[in-house]
Amino acid sequence: MDDSLTSVTLSNGLHMPSVGLGTWQSPKDELKVAVRAALDDGYRHIDTAYSYLNEDAIGEVLQEYIKSGKVKREDLFIVTKLAMIHMEPALVKRSIEMSLKKLQLDYVDLYLIHFPVQFAAMEELVDLGLTKSLGLSNCSISQVERICKISKHKPVSNQVECHIYLPQNELFDACKKLGLAVTAYAPFGSPGRFEQLREIDAPVVLEDPVITKIAKRYSKSPAHILLRNLLQRGIIVIPKSVTPHRIRSNIQVFDFSLTKEEMEDIAGIKTKRRLFAAVGLM
Repeated sequence: MDDSLTSVTLSNGLHMPSVGLGTWQSPKDELKVAVRAALDDGYRHIDTAYSYLNEDAIGEVLQEYIKSGKVKREDLFIVTKLAMIHMEPALVKRSIEMSLKKLQLDYVDLYLIHFPVQFAAMEELVDLGLTKSLGLSNCSISQVERICKISKHKPVSNQVECHIYLPQNELFDACKKLGLAVTAYAPFGSPGRFEQLREIDAPVVLEDPVITKIAKRYSKSPAHILLRNLLQRGIIVIPKSVTPHRIRSNIQVFDFSLTKEEMEDIAGIKTKRRLFAAVGLM
């Protein structure tokens, strides 16, 4: 196993597992099965949000595993996000407390904000011990720079759409310079996303010929190549699935490496476009 890529050290010293379970659009009953499968397969990073309406299902499974001794709370890395209906400063603390109640936890490891507003109001949450760190989601370079200049508890990460057609090279470089890790949602292009979120005539990431050719070379799936490419770039990934065998497969990406030439071939893919017609819920 390539231990050097299994986690990323954040600017505050926390170690964030580089492969997490994405839970957007996951029905509760299916999600419980998915979280159990993920924990059994070695996942320790779970990504959710108040707006996903599934924190309670995740919390139920987490408590089941913690109380049974299957996992320790300190070994988990739980990420959730400020509710968009709680953007007023006075509601920020209430929002995380509601999430913690549903998750049945005393704190989360990383608390994200969907949009770059009210970050200052979130900083108190670190002081109160309700979250170990703060992060951003869907923020541009200028937004990240502005927040880093004015914040006491600087954000440690920026979660964005990122895949072979939207590599986010400039954003990644800017975040790295400022000490932020980048987390990629939709590393497979989110093929199951809502129809209204799809760009017209969007290409299928998993069917890209460069990716499928490399996958055949290693006897791996296109999904393995897509994840491995991001990991070797230093990007955290949160592939979403509720299917146990796919969840297991998605974490089996540490037994091979892409060559410099293969990384360059992937970087040279001509198609460059965003696949989500809108952001904010992710």
